[in-house]
Amino acid sequence: MAMDLLSSSSDGSQSSSSRSTKSRVLSIQCLKGSSKADEWKDSMVQTGDIVEELRIGNMIITSPFKNGKSGVNKILHNYFKAKETSIRVRVRRGSDEFGHELQACIVPVNEFGGKKQYMLRSIDDPNYAVGFFDRTESECLQLQASRSSRMVSALEKTPLEDGYVHYPWTRKMKEMLSIPNSSSFYSILVLPKSSDRIGSKYNDLEDTLARAQAWINASQASGVPILFMNIQTESLLTKISGETASSTVNAGSLSDLSDIANTSLYGFEDYHGVDIGVVRAVRLWFSPLAEEIPVEIQINVTDTKLGFSISRTEEGFIYISSVIEGDVNAPSSLSRLRNLYHQSVGLSKILVVSRISNQKILPWMVSPKGAIRCYDTVTLSQKLSLHRHTKVPILMHVFLWDGSITPRDISTNPPSSSPENENRVFPTLPEYSNKSGGPDIIHERDTAGECSFRFHDFALKSN
Repeated sequence: MAMDLLSSSSDGSQSSSSRSTKSRVLSIQCLKGSSKADEWKDSMVQTGDIVEELRIGNMIITSPFKNGKSGVNKILHNYFKAKETSIRVRVRRGSDEFGHELQACIVPVNEFGGKKQYMLRSIDDPNYAVGFFDRTESECLQLQASRSSRMVSALEKTPLEDGYVHYPWTRKMKEMLSIPNSSSFYSILVLPKSSDRIGSKYNDLEDTLARAQAWINASQASGVPILFMNIQTESLLTKISGETASSTVNAGSLSDLSDIANTSLYGFEDYHGVDIGVVRAVRLWFSPLAEEIPVEIQINVTDTKLGFSISRTEEGFIYISSVIEGDVNAPSSLSRLRNLYHQSVGLSKILVVSRISNQKILPWMVSPKGAIRCYDTVTLSQKLSLHRHTKVPILMHVFLWDGSITPRDISTNPPSSSPENENRVFPTLPEYSNKSGGPDIIHERDTAGECSFRFHDFALKSN
């Protein structure tokens, strides 16, 4: 009889325990992780924790929760409408009663099935958000036991997300550049040289690369203070036909790729049957050897000349070729342009003018016939003369050859003559007489001599 009572008592206990683990409970479901993955800490509420108590304002709601998740969502909705969004959640993990707690605020999420849903966003870390989920107690215990494996799975599945952020380009381009809204990166595009008169055949890529390197080496050898930065090929599309098309358009198979590795022009046929040619040019990037600095030349009413001459190198760079001596009141002397010029001469460098009124005036292209596209010293001289006539200051930028030199470091007195300076030959300014009776703006020698004003051996008609 006693054994029957003991057996009956044991069976009743097992049945009660089974019903307890299969009963429906309200559990936590992590919706968004924290910024530091703190949702996996023992001190934080986690997926699978069993909700035991909710505190909203002065109201305390304990489990079991009527209607589970839907009932709690209705409660959250009412409190959110009443602008009472602060909530404290106490959960149970394993056999611990009220083991962990979350202080959060109630926030709405996207509507689902016509009903507005709510989630809880952590006060300590707004990135961490949780919701409620109906589970059996045994399912919650299984989730709590699988925490380690779920962490490993989360590590493997968590992606790195990217996005767009606002950037104050206008302000940065004014504050962070020495010349607002303009870079100090320069480049010249070298087109492949035509090997026939009709321009249907071009020298190979190696020839274009060699000409680009020869150009920058010659520029540096002539005293232009520039620094090589990078070189790259650049593809330019063009329409081709006739003999050019038949000799360059290929079948497009993989075996053809090796044939075009060093060619300057190859073609393909698009789906309309049009022959498209790809010209492979070379872009060479360079920058000032040290720095690009502004020189402002103020012009007075009594000034009759600017006091300096400009010329152009074979490679297309505009530079100060000479300055007037003995006139301390000349615009070139007062602006310290003369002192910069003398320092460059002493170091066998030339004083390259990179900009006039913030407009870049460096060479920028080499044509298929080999002509360098650069600025004409005639029109540049006219513009400088107009500055003098209108009394508008000239803003000029020049390349420095030494990073330690600044305009403040330049002495107001020119350096004493040295053997190097004495042996240097300056271009002489030819005498000009205005026989035509026209405007004297071209013939007046106030900005530059005529020694470099004309383009020589320039094949392009536009020049």
